[in-house]
Amino acid sequence: MDTQNPDPNLSPVSSDEELPAETLEGQLASLTADRDRLAQEKADIYNRLLRTQADFDNARRRAERDRSDFLQFAAMDLVRELLPVLDDFERALRVETADKTYAKGVELIYQRLFETLKKMGLEPIETEGKMFDPNLHQAIERVQTADAEDQAIVGQFQRGYNFRGRLLRPAMVRVAVHS
Repeated sequence: MDTQNPDPNLSPVSSDEELPAETLEGQLASLTADRDRLAQEKADIYNRLLRTQADFDNARRRAERDRSDFLQFAAMDLVRELLPVLDDFERALRVETADKTYAKGVELIYQRLFETLKKMGLEPIETEGKMFDPNLHQAIERVQTADAEDQAIVGQFQRGYNFRGRLLRPAMVRVAVHS
């Protein structure tokens, strides 16, 4: 029977002849080294597999978070475009008119638009009785007065809004200063 031995260090041995102990030790050392090398390769491949799986899971989570953020704030631009319309309704409501039915209709349209935007996540920024916060307010005018606390908001030119916790537009305000 003519078989090829894949390891050149191993020579075919018939069952009736015994190899010297040095040859067996050499073969054993060679097999042990091969086993250790293969075990190390297996461990390296397994570690790469674990890292690749972790990278994939992180990328999947990141993509889901980005998609969620996009969906959550996709309406932000639309709401930002509608804010001037909301401002116009507020100005129209401050004007006195002789036609009370017409004024009531404008007020109802304003209320419906405002409530719809609130359901989408629009949150008005309160300024009345608050201290000036440059993260939420834009100072348009500084008024020297002793009637109010320093840096207190004493008037509002334009209402500011947050959208789902993020600043959409700062409130334009008049701020009290002491000299």
